[in-house]
Amino acid sequence: MKSNEQKAGTSGSLREVLASDVPASLVVFLVALPLCMGIALASGAPIMSGLIAGIVGGLVVGLFGGAPLLVSGPAAGLAVMVFGFIQELGFAATCAAVAAAGLIQMALGGLKVARAALGISPAVIHGMLAGIGILIVLGQLHIVLGGAPQSNAWANLRELPGQIAELHGPATILGLATIGILVLWQVMPNSRLKKVPGPLVAVVGASVAAAVWGGDVKRVELAGSLFQSLQLPALPANWGAFVVAVLSLALVASAESLLSAVATDKLHTGPRANLDKELLAQGLANTLSGLAGGLPITGVIVRSAANIAAGGKTRASAFLHGVWMLLFVALLGSYLGLVPLTVLAGLLVYVGAKLVNMHHIQELRKRGELVVYVVTVAGVVGINLLAGIGLGFAVAVARLLWRLGRVQVNVKQEGEIHQVRVGGALTFVGVPQLSIALAAVPNGAQVELDLAVETLDHSGYEALESWCQNHRKTGGKVWMEPLEEVWTRKGSTPSKSVAPISASTTLSSEGA
Repeated sequence: MKSNEQKAGTSGSLREVLASDVPASLVVFLVALPLCMGIALASGAPIMSGLIAGIVGGLVVGLFGGAPLLVSGPAAGLAVMVFGFIQELGFAATCAAVAAAGLIQMALGGLKVARAALGISPAVIHGMLAGIGILIVLGQLHIVLGGAPQSNAWANLRELPGQIAELHGPATILGLATIGILVLWQVMPNSRLKKVPGPLVAVVGASVAAAVWGGDVKRVELAGSLFQSLQLPALPANWGAFVVAVLSLALVASAESLLSAVATDKLHTGPRANLDKELLAQGLANTLSGLAGGLPITGVIVRSAANIAAGGKTRASAFLHGVWMLLFVALLGSYLGLVPLTVLAGLLVYVGAKLVNMHHIQELRKRGELVVYVVTVAGVVGINLLAGIGLGFAVAVARLLWRLGRVQVNVKQEGEIHQVRVGGALTFVGVPQLSIALAAVPNGAQVELDLAVETLDHSGYEALESWCQNHRKTGGKVWMEPLEEVWTRKGSTPSKSVAPISASTTLSSEGA
């Protein structure tokens, strides 16, 4: 009899693997291969470094990860960050930063703090990815149009009209054709043809067209075979920048991987992700990738969704996609030199545009978090990635404090009764506002106190208790729900240092 784990899909018989996971792994391989090359191009790194990361991500995370159906490899979400680190530290030192970031990830996974990463505001993460997507589009459009990207977003935007005015013939046509095929594949009705991955169709189709056409376009350059491309990382000259790179890569790669694992869980009914185990595997993969001269690795939701949609059932599909990539690069890697750079740039423009997810924007708007998203995007595009993340966090925290302090106190008199209604969040931030409103109630008055609060913390509890006791001493009466019940309803227990109020619903000068 099969174990629960086998039924859940973490492992399976040879027949199940051959029937489901092998076909799914081939689909994921065909999706991942051009993306690994394109992300290396956007990162300003050797093309082979993206392929190395894809191989390591498939083999290592596929074998040891805590989310069986999550597919890992180089991600567009880190491309802009890596590009900046390569410009500042050099490629070899950036590889060392990737390896060191992996060690931090393993330490965090060992300490079992992976769940804490989910506390990062989704608005900040989605804003970061959208900002990166915009930067990728602005930079890679120049390559699609046959030119070269500029140093920052504003320079890319400023030079874009001139680039459009000076179209570079075959390169431009091939790049725009690649984007056109990807868009067409997205909107095309479901058919057998659509089962072939769109990125593969676009890259192979445009590359074949370039070969037949014989146009003079720049093509992928590989510095030798896979094994000749392996290189050891080097120690940095600028240790301050190196430490920033390590911490930034560890934070962003961990957050993206864990969020992708959680998102993947929503796409299937198999076992839920073990996030600490996943973080350990991601760290191991990044350390090995950095030591081998590869790009940083994260879990990637697009490839994972393709894996599940293609029928992947166990971790074998993610692992096998790494095997196919290794075999292709080792045996047929020379054919990758036929791919024009403008075709990869077109693929990246499409991928970057997809990072600006309209569904996420609508959800954040409904939850009132759109301002956090917009500030993060503006910071990433207008300043840099770390500044954008920092600004997003700052706005998220400010918004939280504003919500915690948003207490509504309404006082009105009905005959001899003063009706006081307290709503919103009664926390330490809102206590001054509560005190000002309650001070308007005359001494000795009869009060009906309605506590319709969403949150009640220790400071709010003490403030209400103190006011009730003082008002009682003036001869007043207070009708209200016992504070202990309000506190319990909000999921807390009053501190032992707080003297409990009588369980009676009436607090008055009588019976004291």
